Amino acid sequence: MELRRRALRPPPAGESLKNDHQQPQSYITNAAFFGLFFSVAYFLLHRWRDKIRTSTPLHVVTLSEIAAILSLIASFLYLMAFFGITFILHPFLNSRSSSDDDLDLHISVPSPSPCPASLPSKLPLSPLPCDDDDIVLAVLSGSIPSYSLESRLGDSHRAASIRRHAVERITGKSLKGLPVEGFDYDSILGQCCEMPIGFVQIPVGVAGPLLLDGKEFTVPMATTEGCLVASTNRGCKAIHASGGASSMLLRDAMTRAPVVRFNSAKRASQLKFYLEDPLNFDSLAVVFNKSSRFAKLQDIKAAIAGKNLYIRFSCTTGDAMGMNMVSKGVQNVLSFLQSDFPDMDVIGISGNFCSDKKAAAVNWIEGRGKSVVCEAVIKEEVVKKVLKTSVEALMELNMLKNLTGSAIAGALGGFNAHASNIVSAVYLATGQDPAQNVESSHCITMMEAVNDGKDLHISVTMPSVEVGTVGGGTQLASQSACLNLLGVKGASKESPGANSRLLATIVAGSVLAGELSLMSAIAAGQLVNSHMKYNRSSKDVSKIGT
Repeated sequence: MELRRRALRPPPAGESLKNDHQQPQSYITNAAFFGLFFSVAYFLLHRWRDKIRTSTPLHVVTLSEIAAILSLIASFLYLMAFFGITFILHPFLNSRSSSDDDLDLHISVPSPSPCPASLPSKLPLSPLPCDDDDIVLAVLSGSIPSYSLESRLGDSHRAASIRRHAVERITGKSLKGLPVEGFDYDSILGQCCEMPIGFVQIPVGVAGPLLLDGKEFTVPMATTEGCLVASTNRGCKAIHASGGASSMLLRDAMTRAPVVRFNSAKRASQLKFYLEDPLNFDSLAVVFNKSSRFAKLQDIKAAIAGKNLYIRFSCTTGDAMGMNMVSKGVQNVLSFLQSDFPDMDVIGISGNFCSDKKAAAVNWIEGRGKSVVCEAVIKEEVVKKVLKTSVEALMELNMLKNLTGSAIAGALGGFNAHASNIVSAVYLATGQDPAQNVESSHCITMMEAVNDGKDLHISVTMPSVEVGTVGGGTQLASQSACLNLLGVKGASKESPGANSRLLATIVAGSVLAGELSLMSAIAAGQLVNSHMKYNRSSKDVSKIGT
């Protein structure tokens, strides 16, 4: 006990100065051993990967590898002796110290802070102030990272409010028009948005009822473009008056295409032949499908560019849009292929042959997500009374605008009037990924006269509608309510994937209504007048902004 008392007494002045002088040396030594440990570990892992690729036995080692192994062991022992033993014995020594009655030293422990407790952290953190203004100052000074406010405070709403004030102080700009109250920030934590400072309000209108496949749907559309909802609503009215529209789901397959590299084009070709051989598909499908009970591999196609191979996997993903699901399955297959192709170097899980959030011919031709076609026959009297035009005028306009005009422009999947308008509005309302509007709006609109030229047959073909009813933004309260309005909220219990497939057909049906109405407005010369009436504001927006 006398030894312990001495250890707890303050050191003499000379000894204290000596210890202070030795501290920088210990820091340098620790840093050196840390650097040695990680350097030799990286070296050995790199050498191990090369041996696997060249089929060299792992137990055959060179002099440099022996030296690296010894250095790894030595640095590990030093680090454990310096840090690990103290960490392990610290709780034991503290318990022994508190249980000894003959220890005549009293240690004062500061009481917990009265402010709301911050969440525990693995790393030592600076003290968290209680007052919000002080936390804002700490964020501005950099002592508290803005991204860590949620975890430090344990209150997502308070974190967003503090971050908002910090942004205003940094930029000198007011965020008065951006609301922060009335939103569940816990619902987006770790999945939808990082470092929130508020939320943007987008008005939601409804078009319909859309009579599709014998059922009526009220379609929610989130947009700031005047006339869009009204125009789509008119198209729904014309379709309903003509007996409704029908749809057909042609394909359901999300894709992911990693890029791998070999030492030669011949070797890359061998993997291509292996992947596209029907005899190997079943074994690859078993490995792929382990990623999820909803993931079902459907097809594998490979394309070569020199010694690089792009592998496009297609699979069903249930009611999820499925990007994460298919990525997990791809990772499983790549790991499986390493045994037969150890020289395969995986460059990236996505090589843009997928192709996600980009206009690409592969999506236009092969499809991605849900491939849907939707059609309707609009009666002659409906064309005249509701749409205020004629069958002949619509056919001629469709040929010259949607087909010929788009061809002259070199359009890729853009043989339509404004499919992206409807797709974006429905996507925002139902929690889809708005960036996937790029390929989801691929659409060709066809019109022709039927029934002796009296009626109009109109169709939209959309090969890559990417939607889901679970995951991502679909679980947010507002978006979930819109999905519930359509009857496709969440996952289908009876038939996995049924809700997302139905949502895809609703999107196509809404596009059909939007195409029909806009084309009619252009044919009748009403486009400019309607936009001047419904898409112009009489308010002085400059005053509103200030």
